[in-house]
Amino acid sequence: MRTLYLDCNMGAAGDMLTAALLELMPDSDSILRELNDLGIPGVSIIRETAVKCGIHGTHFSVKVGNVEENEDLHTHGEPDSHGHGHTHHHSSMHDIEHMVSHFHLEEKVRKDVLAVYHLIAEAESHVHGVPVSDIHFHEVGTLDAVADITAACLLMSRIAPDEVIASPVHVGSGEVRCAHGILPVPAPATAYLLRDIPMFGGSIKGELCTPTGAAILKHFVTRFGEMPVMKVEKIGYGMGKKDFDRANCVRAMLGQTKGSENTVRELSCNVDDMTAEEIGFAAERLFEGGALEVYTVPAGMKKSRPGTLIQVLCKEEDRERMVELLFKYTTTLGIREIEAKRYVLDRKVSTVDTPYGPVRRKDAWGYGVRRSKYEYDDLSRIANEKGIRLEEIRRLAEQGEK
Repeated sequence: MRTLYLDCNMGAAGDMLTAALLELMPDSDSILRELNDLGIPGVSIIRETAVKCGIHGTHFSVKVGNVEENEDLHTHGEPDSHGHGHTHHHSSMHDIEHMVSHFHLEEKVRKDVLAVYHLIAEAESHVHGVPVSDIHFHEVGTLDAVADITAACLLMSRIAPDEVIASPVHVGSGEVRCAHGILPVPAPATAYLLRDIPMFGGSIKGELCTPTGAAILKHFVTRFGEMPVMKVEKIGYGMGKKDFDRANCVRAMLGQTKGSENTVRELSCNVDDMTAEEIGFAAERLFEGGALEVYTVPAGMKKSRPGTLIQVLCKEEDRERMVELLFKYTTTLGIREIEAKRYVLDRKVSTVDTPYGPVRRKDAWGYGVRRSKYEYDDLSRIANEKGIRLEEIRRLAEQGEK
């Protein structure tokens, strides 16, 4: 499994995460050219070499109007904290969406950019007690943050890890001065974004994790914890601006992990008053909600009634949603839950060309085995369109691989 591990022991800022990811790319110059050609108004992006505690890494520099700006997402009505002595326009979430819609990006990357920005807007909305539509960002800080977020999303798309794991996040301690005044560390928006994410303070005074860094982590990271057993292929260091008595950087490590054990939740309930159609409909809604597996088993119920055992496998983070869906779409009055260990093979989906069109193939490997299987939906679609047997299109797919 292609795994990306992010070491956030010195926090996470948008520019640090982006710089670390940039170091993983074989051709970082082409990525920089692509970023500078996006059309972010007045913005130029530069990669610089930086050294922290003897470690060489990359500093990701964003200049707005030839001035390097700090990552800053001021909300409406606050004075300019950059000390420029002049007033800047403020951008709404609608303005951000309009701006990003004109970038030359793949649709998936564009959606990731807006998803990360919406997380920040939601955090600001919660902290300031106003609707997301009323949140306005300081223009200069917005352009800097948009560049960081867009670069991070583009790089994540190019790296394409199967899993992203991050360490607990060091947030710093003390207080930080911003447009709203003096705030505790982590700043309120950052603290809101890091809910349900392991974080810690420490002796370092200052803000180590910014709202932009927290939002990028929240959007992309699959899980937080210790570094897994992995065969590391590339290492990137994204350097912060400040100097401390320890290396101020985010370290990104890209490599391979074996198919592994993970924990899932098994939810089950018994029903004896649902039709087959109703149970099938409920299963579809559970799959749409993120269930890993939904299956049924005939069961004998009270009073000798025939019934059905409905079982759902899901990830820990999807448990609450699965419970809600089970109560909504089944007639059960109670749900049982157990924790289960699951061993999985690494897997990926590739495409094989045939004379009748592309066919997807699922590959799986690990624990000393390797197996492949063509996607049934593709095989059946082509077989129906061409009036041939499944075996025939399967044979053509195998020939396309040779």
